[in-house]
Amino acid sequence: MPINRRNFIRTSAISAGAATLLSGLSGCNTPAEQSEKTTSPLDDLKSMAIDVVPISVEERKGRIEKAQRLMTDSKIDAIFLDGGTSMEYFTGIRWGNSERMMSAIIPAKGDVKYIGPHFEEERIRELMKIGTDLRVWEEHESPYKLVAQIFSDIGIRTGKVGMEERVRFFLFDGIRKEAPNINYQSADPVTAVCRLIKSPAELALMQKANDITIEAYKVAVAMLTEGMSQGDYSRNTSEAHKRLGAPGGGAGASFGAPSAFPHGSIEPQKLQKGDIVLMDGGCQIGGYASDISRTVVFGEPTKRQREIWDLEKKAQSAGFAAAKLGDPCENVDIAARKVITDAGFGPGYKVPGLAHRTGHGIGMDGHEWGNMVLGNKQPLVPGMCFSIEPTISIYGEFGIRLEDCAYMTEGGVKWFSQPSPAIDQPFA
Repeated sequence: MPINRRNFIRTSAISAGAATLLSGLSGCNTPAEQSEKTTSPLDDLKSMAIDVVPISVEERKGRIEKAQRLMTDSKIDAIFLDGGTSMEYFTGIRWGNSERMMSAIIPAKGDVKYIGPHFEEERIRELMKIGTDLRVWEEHESPYKLVAQIFSDIGIRTGKVGMEERVRFFLFDGIRKEAPNINYQSADPVTAVCRLIKSPAELALMQKANDITIEAYKVAVAMLTEGMSQGDYSRNTSEAHKRLGAPGGGAGASFGAPSAFPHGSIEPQKLQKGDIVLMDGGCQIGGYASDISRTVVFGEPTKRQREIWDLEKKAQSAGFAAAKLGDPCENVDIAARKVITDAGFGPGYKVPGLAHRTGHGIGMDGHEWGNMVLGNKQPLVPGMCFSIEPTISIYGEFGIRLEDCAYMTEGGVKWFSQPSPAIDQPFA
């Protein structure tokens, strides 16, 4: 059955009157006509996030304790965190970065220390749930001296300090000039190892984010309209995510031949009958992300579109089947890519074919450690989360990507979102 608004609305049990969004009403329409014309699939959406349970302070304290054990094992005396997801992961503080330092130091022993602007002190203290030591600096003073003083206070005059991977260079440069006798290195042996393995609470937030994105996509597909732009599609998915309880979520889409570009084209597109529609996006719930791609045809799929879509489905399924406890991450890529190359595409990253890795890690950031890529020997262990998305790109024709995220359990791999059953049935 072809994907069009009528069929999708019927198969998704969305009201048949929810066909289009209208920008206004004609004064000569009857109330019944007005109601029919303004009904939208968006109208029935309600928040799915009312039962979300945030990460507890106790869990964050446990993360810090684990980080301190890893620091001891790696002989790292402290780690330095810039504003970003790692700071939020450990402390619960979400902070927008600027040229002013607002950072945290986790020592191998002792409590978390914070450094921030004096005029932001009350705001920072309001956000602090773990630790009480906040050092502040006035606008004419150096925050780097405060960092060096903290290192000295906790007994670090030489030794090792780990810099979290997203610490901005000007911060690192200022710190090493004030504390030049310290050996600075990557904090990945601490931060990446902690964040790679998700707890049940983290998995629950990611599951909720995935559930919301799937529901938003159902509405977005129902609202596909001939002549609509990519911007129209994006606005629909953003509004759907917002009404479902995930403001800030959304997705982009490529129509027709530009869908062969894995991350889209700068060329403006208008949806036409027979176009491939490749959508990609997600949302965050409680700080944790979803990332889902669906590919459908607006109208009746051609034989060629069906064949390539089915090949993509087979490749994604092979990647999932290869995700086995204790086996290396690269096996997921090897298995998915083999399906595509055996069909005559590629080889390797050559296009037509699969031009990128098969998947990436995911958690608080949409892309995290744990890539499904050749050469990654990291064993798959319970708590790891990753995407499986072996795109098939055929420049000048179209591209097909099916992306769902999965996670490892003691019993093996599981999906966060159920993969598409067929080209004209995008949702399980």
